[in-house]
Amino acid sequence: MIVSGLSGNELYCLAKKGLAPGAILVGNSVYSLGALRGFTSGMRTLAGGEIQSLSELISDGRHAAIRRLEEEAQTAKASGATGVTSQLTRVGGMHEFLAVGSTVHGVDAKAPFFTTACSGQDLYCQIDAGYSPRHFVIGNVAFAMGVGRGLTGALRAMAGGEVKEYSDMYNHTRHLALQRLEAEAASRGANAVVDVTTRIMSFGSGVKEMLMVGTASHNPALGAAPIPATSELTGEELWNLTQLGYAPVRLLLGSSVYSLGFSGGIKAFFSSLSRGEVTSMTRLVYEARENCLAHIHREAAELNIEAVIGVKIFINELSSGLVEVLAIGTGMRKHNGVATQSEALLPQAIIRDRDTFFDETVGATAQLARTESRGAT
Repeated sequence: MIVSGLSGNELYCLAKKGLAPGAILVGNSVYSLGALRGFTSGMRTLAGGEIQSLSELISDGRHAAIRRLEEEAQTAKASGATGVTSQLTRVGGMHEFLAVGSTVHGVDAKAPFFTTACSGQDLYCQIDAGYSPRHFVIGNVAFAMGVGRGLTGALRAMAGGEVKEYSDMYNHTRHLALQRLEAEAASRGANAVVDVTTRIMSFGSGVKEMLMVGTASHNPALGAAPIPATSELTGEELWNLTQLGYAPVRLLLGSSVYSLGFSGGIKAFFSSLSRGEVTSMTRLVYEARENCLAHIHREAAELNIEAVIGVKIFINELSSGLVEVLAIGTGMRKHNGVATQSEALLPQAIIRDRDTFFDETVGATAQLARTESRGAT
């Protein structure tokens, strides 16, 4: 008997690629920051920027949990693990890194062992589009705004407009996490990272972790490349674009932090007392969006990208009158060599599984954690 985390739709799709379900997998690792590293990190938090000791600790913990999951899968003689997640929780003042997935067994015993963040539906689409999974990969950065950087930014924020100290910080951390994801994939012999997801999470007072995870894959049609292609497209999007002769080039990111300014804040306050449009806020958010998209336009032009698709824009109010706008999209280019194995996509491959258990007695944090463990990477 097997106890699997895979749904019925996933089982159907994986069976079409010669993969049968296996047991649920768990790998974990509990870490302590340590007094010396904690003191060093605290000093670095005051200075601002990346806290390298924390980046390394978190990366080590996440990779240790993944390795234990892989060892458990290989002990079970599995062909691979799918639906792998990387989670972080606190246990008795320490940090537990947890990896969870489900084993799959294939008919080809000589095929290399793989781990993937993908659901069964996404994995079917990617394999059919020519992207063979290799390894679950991670890119992360632990960072803090810092007192010095915050004071400089605060003074600039009073004047209004873009606060470059903040914009530079957010742009740097996002691209650094992406570069580390790409480097890990390249070390695994991959020429693409598909199904990339991005998260920003709190890690102690004043510290955040920028985390990117995805599946390092290999598509023979893409050939050798110094930097693997990266994409956050869903499996069915990737399949459809492959049918149209497109291949991903790189995940593009742009971030802008704008301040309404001291005088603009006063005007916005009095405008908000009466009914109607608050033009100062309209202009602020509009300019932040335009500047954010300009970052993506410049990077796309540098990479000779033909189209940037699936662009999503997120707005986050950092404080009163200070907003961050983030844009994320996938740069694509025509590629004559890419093709799908099937002429049409299975209906089951585009079905998204839904939650069927709800406990409304638990808090919002617990609800979020359960949702992420089911469908997130």
